[in-house]
Amino acid sequence: MSSETPVIPPAVRRNHWMNQVLTQAEMKPGAPAFKFQGTVTTWSEAASHMDTIAAALQRRGVGFGDRVLMLTLNHPLVVESVFAINRLGAMAVPMNIRLSPVELAYIIDDADADIVMVDQPLAPLIAAASQATDRIKRVIVFGEAGEGQESIASLLAEPLDGFEAPDVPESTPCLIMYTSGTTGKPKGAVLDHGNIAAQALTCIRANGIITEDDIAFMTAPLFHIAGLGSIAPNFVVGIPTVIHPLGAFDPVALIDAWEEEQATVVFNVPQQWQVICAVPGVRERNLPLRIIAWGAAPASDTLLRTMSETFPGALNVAVFGQTEMSPITCALSGEDSFTKLGSVGRPVPTVQARIVDASMKDVEPGQVGEIIYRGPSLMQGYWRKPAETAEAFEGGWFHSGDLVRQDEDGFVWVVDRLKDMIISGGENVYCAEVENALFAHPSVVEAAVYGRADDRWGEVPVAAVVLREGTSLDVAELHEWLGDKLARFKQPKDVVVVEALPRNAAGKVNKVALRAADAPVPVAH
Repeated sequence: MSSETPVIPPAVRRNHWMNQVLTQAEMKPGAPAFKFQGTVTTWSEAASHMDTIAAALQRRGVGFGDRVLMLTLNHPLVVESVFAINRLGAMAVPMNIRLSPVELAYIIDDADADIVMVDQPLAPLIAAASQATDRIKRVIVFGEAGEGQESIASLLAEPLDGFEAPDVPESTPCLIMYTSGTTGKPKGAVLDHGNIAAQALTCIRANGIITEDDIAFMTAPLFHIAGLGSIAPNFVVGIPTVIHPLGAFDPVALIDAWEEEQATVVFNVPQQWQVICAVPGVRERNLPLRIIAWGAAPASDTLLRTMSETFPGALNVAVFGQTEMSPITCALSGEDSFTKLGSVGRPVPTVQARIVDASMKDVEPGQVGEIIYRGPSLMQGYWRKPAETAEAFEGGWFHSGDLVRQDEDGFVWVVDRLKDMIISGGENVYCAEVENALFAHPSVVEAAVYGRADDRWGEVPVAAVVLREGTSLDVAELHEWLGDKLARFKQPKDVVVVEALPRNAAGKVNKVALRAADAPVPVAH
């Protein structure tokens, strides 16, 4: 570089969603950034909220590298608060609202965070979790604050007072997304701004978002990477995001909202698409849908055909991935959805992928192997878990735990999961975590948890148990006992009492046999 070449401050070249919001606020300040239940937030307002909340958090001691917990529903202030946290170089730590107080307390302690932002209806969960941890020192409530709490309105009412944000490089961690671990304890996947930028490019390409004409509709919860990851491209392109409130899934209300907002890009998990397509009169509605995307769980061939018949003018796009990859790793475009029926698509250009055997040698097309990844969307590692991180990155590639096969054209089909995991309603349920809870039950001698196909949820966990002599156990009793130990979606939906668990020659429980026969040994009476 010539000595006469000016040195450009790094901060002016940063590519992250905070700067993208600021850019859109300058280019089109009055255009909608968010829509929520009839209320519009403009780009200018979103940028103002971001900096005002950031300044208030800074005055409360939040700085570079800190963690701020979030237990929230879906609304624009949640997204703006994530931006505000990131504006300070800090990390947002979303927590699943379905977790039990004990599970929340583990994440609170593991994240080593003392500030939580919570929606008012969920505040009792934080109070209950605080019985198991003394980490929480400050609670900021979206809504009316209780005793010893602050409301987000009070933060937004504070002046900026010359607030200056620090320079935040793209390599700075911005999110810790907790995913259940095969050992039974959740692991925090650390995602940085470079990961989110790569995810944005992936979504732009998969959904063909190249103009500002699209209206993105978000149904996924913001405590999932599927929620935050899916909206990342909207800030790059500058299209509005319609945020749908969380609650009991109502397909008619969802279709009404699509029609009212004239949504063009939508995403739902397969079981949601199933009930959406069954709504009477849905084909006659004024729905300018361009992209109907699905993921997070397998979809049947029948459902994919039904989706295409119900919305013939839309492209059916499948996305596949995992939290550690920000999350999308493979995508199936609409034009390939029938010629490659059942495939999750090809690896996206922002990801390098290989399919390997146990020795990390590439398998031939058509053979089953584990899909492993490298690329800019790959997490930095697991929060404060060096051993688990090293294991996941063995050989210089991230090991997904997904067993797949790939055809000659590069399309991928998911065959099984190397990791012992069930996907129920789009939620990951790790069998080891459930088994650890079952082992503590006084009547249980042995337990094995496996997945059973379910029309509504895709899969549900089922517990095969060996009981102590003279005891009994049914689902209702088990749910009552697990009430404060496991989130409801993780709790077994059926209990199969057996005399012995099937085992292989190495003495390990044969879950392939359990899944195949759904209780292959005599039931004890």
